[in-house]
Amino acid sequence: MSLPVLVIAANDDWPTDRVVTELTGRGIEVFRMDTADFPQRLSLTGRIDPAHGWAGELATAHRTVDLSRVGAVYYRAPGAFQFPDGMTEPEERFAAAQARAGLGGVLFALGCRWVNHPTFMARAEYKPVQLDAARACGLYIPPTLITNRRDAVREFAAAVPGPLICKPVASPVLIEDSRLKTVYTRRLTPADLTDLRGIETTAHLFQAWIDKSHEVRLTVVGSRMFATEVHAGSDAAREDWRSDYGSLTYTTTTVPAEVGAGMLLLMDQLHLAYGAADFVVDPLGRWWFLEVNPCGQWDWVQGATGQPIAAAIADELQGVT
Repeated sequence: MSLPVLVIAANDDWPTDRVVTELTGRGIEVFRMDTADFPQRLSLTGRIDPAHGWAGELATAHRTVDLSRVGAVYYRAPGAFQFPDGMTEPEERFAAAQARAGLGGVLFALGCRWVNHPTFMARAEYKPVQLDAARACGLYIPPTLITNRRDAVREFAAAVPGPLICKPVASPVLIEDSRLKTVYTRRLTPADLTDLRGIETTAHLFQAWIDKSHEVRLTVVGSRMFATEVHAGSDAAREDWRSDYGSLTYTTTTVPAEVGAGMLLLMDQLHLAYGAADFVVDPLGRWWFLEVNPCGQWDWVQGATGQPIAAAIADELQGVT
């Protein structure tokens, strides 16, 4: 009898719906939860003693799951804790810290299969960590500078043949004036390098611009790889394809042996079972690693190409190779 799979994700995350549908279609018991439901719609009872590891249950008004029976966890961007009305802001901050340490601590201690474990996701989300690991694993990476110094940018520009791009070191999304905004990758002009005012306010990431034939989104699930060429149909999309989705076309492709071997080493080094990696492919066919997102979107790849990524995630959760 298959063990239950615990799914931790936002309630409105529809790619997760596909994974849940795939698992339930296989007869697997699924307990889905969102941390936004704790503590008002989700309860925790966790116990440990000298003779036994963590046991107990998670429960909603309609379902429960025995923590000692959980065979795998699918973790994907759940929501923030929601507390009862009437609490002060300091009380909410205190309660949130207790919830992270309590609920999060018990869940993260589960010694089962994870896709992906939040501890390793947190480390892997640092681009400097990714780039160093990718280089060590034999993948090509663009020359990169992270700085808040104007003179360092100009020295880097003088040393690197060709243009530079600038992009966020962390999430490119921010909320300003109650609107969600995205900071896209941008190729720098000579005028940009002349006027670098404001760079001292925080860290910025600069990279050598890699002349591209196209880009590739490489979705890795366990040892399986789903590679999709992304062809830009506009100048904006050639700088950052996320800026003009309407101009993009997609096609499946094969992964060069050396890239596949390097990615498997990288995933192992970062302790990731899932990752969405982005590559630039230059006119000579060389693949340049840009980043790997341990919680990257995959449903659009499946929708555009028919590649069975949801099934592969379900396989990984079940331990099917």
